[in-house]
Amino acid sequence: MNANVGGIDKILRIAAGLVLIALAIMGVGTPWTWIGVVPLATGLMGWCPAYSIFGLNTCPMKKA
Repeated sequence: MNANVGGIDKILRIAAGLVLIALAIMGVGTPWTWIGVVPLATGLMGWCPAYSIFGLNTCPMKKA
């Protein structure tokens, strides 16, 4: 698993995941707010399986 989530993308995923999980814990919204676990996990790991499938990469390239 090579990192394919970087920078701003990672920050936005973590923030969105935390907000959705907080809403789920507070009982606001629907049970679907627990889906916030997915962006939180992908943001923390720095790897997104959907990005791998579609060949996307927001992680900056390492210069040799």
